[in-house]
Amino acid sequence: MRTAALYGALGSLVLTALTTAPAGGAELASPPGGKAEARGAARAAERAAARGIRFTACPAAEQLPGVIQCGTVSVPLDYAHPDGKQIQLTVSRSRATGSRTERQGALLYNPGGPGGSGMFFPLLSGLGSWQTLAKAYDFVGYAPRGVGRSAPLSCVDPRAFTKAPSDAPEHPSPAYKKARVAQARGYAQGCARRAGRDLQFFNSLNNARDLDVLRAALGEKKLNYIGASYGTYFGAVYATLFPGHVRRMVFDSVVNPDPHMIWYGSNLAQSAAFEVRWSDWRRWTARHDDVYHLGRTPHQVLASYDRARRQLARRPVAGKIGPGQLQAAFLQVGYADSAWPRSAAALSAYLDGNDRPLRALATPDASGAVAAENSNAVYTAVECNDARWPTSWPVWDRDNSRLAGRAPFETWENAWMNLPCAFWPAHRQRPLDIGVARRALPPTLLLAAERDAATPYKGALELQRRLPGSALVTERGAGTHGIANGPNACVNAHTNRYLLTGALPARRTSCAPRPEPVPAATTDGP
Repeated sequence: MRTAALYGALGSLVLTALTTAPAGGAELASPPGGKAEARGAARAAERAAARGIRFTACPAAEQLPGVIQCGTVSVPLDYAHPDGKQIQLTVSRSRATGSRTERQGALLYNPGGPGGSGMFFPLLSGLGSWQTLAKAYDFVGYAPRGVGRSAPLSCVDPRAFTKAPSDAPEHPSPAYKKARVAQARGYAQGCARRAGRDLQFFNSLNNARDLDVLRAALGEKKLNYIGASYGTYFGAVYATLFPGHVRRMVFDSVVNPDPHMIWYGSNLAQSAAFEVRWSDWRRWTARHDDVYHLGRTPHQVLASYDRARRQLARRPVAGKIGPGQLQAAFLQVGYADSAWPRSAAALSAYLDGNDRPLRALATPDASGAVAAENSNAVYTAVECNDARWPTSWPVWDRDNSRLAGRAPFETWENAWMNLPCAFWPAHRQRPLDIGVARRALPPTLLLAAERDAATPYKGALELQRRLPGSALVTERGAGTHGIANGPNACVNAHTNRYLLTGALPARRTSCAPRPEPVPAATTDGP
């Protein structure tokens, strides 16, 4: 899923037309989760429990304060051969702040991606509603395999990956498509060349097995876990593989676990949902035309955005911000309402002749190029390895052309990001059929915003169907991606009550949406 809506008529129409089984895929491996891997995971967990984790001061590279400690845990590259090659995962921890009687163990967190690092998680222990949980739990973050310093993956030179300015046509020409196909093929080849045979082992099944090894290394008999976005998917894989190892699990902003949606269908659904959220931002901006002067209707706001795209195509700002950088910056309005005022202010100022706010919003961060390329490499490897993708470019062209006619804002940029999977050289798997028998898994909590674009709401309904006894808390009429312990007190109350006591709300519970953001006048930016 590309990473931060109501799954309404637009998404339904698109998926009906486009998410039939992908044609032209390569031959798949046997179903995942075999006996050899299960034995290997058990052996690795036993070994990790005996060794534990030696926590010391964090390396400077992690940029974490001294109150947080770091360590590593060893996991097999290939769980079918647990005594073979090992890789090291980095781990961070802050100790529970409450008394010994208040302590309930370790709470592990994954922020999603694939490709996101949770090493920052202990920092949240001192913030807002998280402080309540920090009395009871050690906050444990980690970088999944391939991410950061955890056996890092790379597919291309980071300088080439972040090259700017770039274009982002909503209706690309045949010549542009041809160039992007060649680029995607080259990217896939770069992943294979740099990672070699190891590439196939970066997948969701192994992410789930790694999580169990980490649980054991921490000395925890049962797992307490919060997964956001993609973290909900491999959390659900974990629940399916290790239901008896679960104590409490929170799934925040839920990926649709239907095997037919992993991952080609999910990305089409995501692009459709982003169009809905893009419309939400334009409606909000139009209501505040007295502040931003971008238009009194959503259509007029879109015309202002398109005017900026054309100007940037002719003359990129600072030689670095073209239409591609504009689109990437404004994609954030689909992830979080909090991005709405700053984005509207930057666009307004730019069209009024002041490009400083746009520079602050959209200039690529050269210092973050290595991390950005690494994150994208892991994202690509995991999603390509997890499932079957169409290997015929005409299938991609047909499906995304149809979708772009209804949802132009994100469709092609999302397609280009995932297109290396059409040419993927590594071993592919069938997605695990997520699900557990009734009462095999302790009750779990699902959180979802009704208008989430990155993980459309239908995914939460599907996961709840597959996890008997789970409860779903919905933030009605809202679309921010990732809602645990944010500004919605209702959501936070249900989340904290569950993690502290194990008590769930009713099977389907609703919370009123957070207030819409207050418009902010245009500034020059930092």
